[in-house]
Order: sequence, then structure tokens, then C-alpha cells
Amino acid sequence: MDSEKIEKAFSMMEEAIQHLQQALDTPFFDAYIETAENFVDGQRVRVIDGQPTKEVAKKLESLYQEIAALALEKEEWRKLTQLLLLKGSKNESIQPNHQLTPDSLGFLFVFLIEQLRAEKQKPIRVLDIAVGMGNLLMTVVLNLQAANYQVQGSGVDIDDTLLAIAASNGALMDQPLELFHQDSLQDLLVDPVDIAMGDLPVGYYPNDEKAKRFKTHSETNHSYAHHLLMEQAMKYVKKSGFGIFLVPSNFLETDQGPLLRRWLGQDVYLQGVIQLPDELFKSEHSRKSILILQNTGETAQQAEKVLLVKLATLKEPTKVTEFFKKFEDWKSSNL
Repeated sequence: MDSEKIEKAFSMMEEAIQHLQQALDTPFFDAYIETAENFVDGQRVRVIDGQPTKEVAKKLESLYQEIAALALEKEEWRKLTQLLLLKGSKNESIQPNHQLTPDSLGFLFVFLIEQLRAEKQKPIRVLDIAVGMGNLLMTVVLNLQAANYQVQGSGVDIDDTLLAIAASNGALMDQPLELFHQDSLQDLLVDPVDIAMGDLPVGYYPNDEKAKRFKTHSETNHSYAHHLLMEQAMKYVKKSGFGIFLVPSNFLETDQGPLLRRWLGQDVYLQGVIQLPDELFKSEHSRKSILILQNTGETAQQAEKVLLVKLATLKEPTKVTEFFKKFEDWKSSNL
């Protein structure tokens, strides 16, 4: 990856977005989406009712052509879009559940999927049940492709702006995605997948009537959205397929923990819990872990020893390598 090339592209792309923001008096994310759409449409500016002006349009098209001349690779585009969205998120009011999933965790998801689906001959279908801006899904899809897997990525989200960003990023990277704009807890038009995943939004789901369809729903309070989303995602996973989810570390210690534990014992196997490094989180309350679930099926069984491990750090390569070895040893003995 050419960091100098990405830096040049970032500067020009940011300038283009700012020009469009000012010309159309529009929020950053809307200007970002339109910039991406203009770029993939032959680096041509869409003009409606005389806006933006000819002068602005000419400047934008010049910037687009300079960016196109850099000939960014797919992963370079992904890194560029991530940097732009991180910058934009600082100036826009964005709730914590909509923040981008860090690359360090995305690459961890890639490692886990490679370990759980070692055969490269068969295509892999991956579903992100709460896709947001799509950075986690794109990290997984592009890096699995780089490792010679055939991958089809799908994502669902109720927020139309976030989904439009994900679609725009897919277009910039020339990477087709199957995206669905809907409440992730409604019936999905998704074919069965090999892997379900998600950096799950944490909080209560407001529709109690709809929540009653799920075994993890609460009778006395609003149900936890992240519990319902895990249950929903696993419904679309093939027999013996896996789910990999980012959830609060205290997921079994809350008042609704017993409801989740009951579902885990009935419909899916809880195969592993990877507690993430404290350094990633601002407080003890915000700490998260990665859950590894597996659907029942002929080739699946409850691991004799559930993987329970804490990653000390993601900053020291030797520590990360130790974790990789520990995971590989556990997998060979238990799955």
C-alpha cells in the first residue's frame, strides 16, 4: 500500500467534498456520497437547477481526474474512505453505534474467518447484520479476496445515510455488495450465508411486539438489540456455519444475560469468547469482546473446551502472534 499516494488522494478528495458542501449547503456525509457518485460516474459532476455552478463543477472534475490518475488499488480506496469518514465524523453529530469499526478489529475478524473456513475452493457468503458505513464488511471481503477466497458480501441497515455511504464505498472500490435498507430484525431477503458477523449496536430495541418473535426477548422491559440481532443473524447462517459478533464484555452479566444464555444453550453453540485489549476502550463499561457462535448441524458440536482468552494488546506483534497460535491450537483440538 502506497501511503504517499493515499495522502495525495485524501487531500484532493477532502477538498472536493468541501467544495460540494459549500456549493450545495449540505452536510458532510451527503457531500461525501455525492462526491463518490460523481467520481464513479466517469468523474462528472451532477448539476441540478444550476448547482453547483460551472466554475465549481470544473474545479471538481479537475480534482476527480487527478485522483483517478493515481490508480488506487481496492485496499487503498478502502483506507482512503476510512480516513475521510473518520475526519468527517469529528465534525458531524454521529452516535457511538455508528462509529467505524477499527481496522485492528477488522483484521482480527479476517483471521477468525480464515481459521473457521480454511477451504478456499468453496465460495464464502458473509452477512453483516448491522453494516453501517460498511468498513468492517469491506475489510473482511477485500482481505479474504487478497487471500484467494471467493467472497460475496451482504449487509443490512435501517439508516439510509449510512447504507448509502456503504454503497458508495463499494462503488469506489469496484466491489459489488448486496445491501438491504431495512430494519435488520424484519424478515430478510438474504440467501443462507456461511458467516454472519457484526459490530452490534448496543441498546434497547423499541418495538416490543416485534421482539416477541425472538427467544432472547424480555417480558418485562425493552429487549437488548444486540441480543436480538445475534439471534436474527444466526437464522440466516447455514447449518454448522459461524457467527462472529462484537458485543459488550459483560454480555452474560446483565439483567437480560440469562435470556441470552438460554438461547445459546438451545439453538447455537457458544464456541469462543475473545476479550479485547483494555487499551481499545475509554472505560471499563465500554469494553467489548468477540463472540464466536456456531449453528447446530452434522459437522458441528459444542467445543469440549470453550475458547476463553483475553488479548493483552494489538500493538505488539509478538503478543498477537501468540494469540494466533493459541487460537489455532484450540481449533485443532475442539472444532
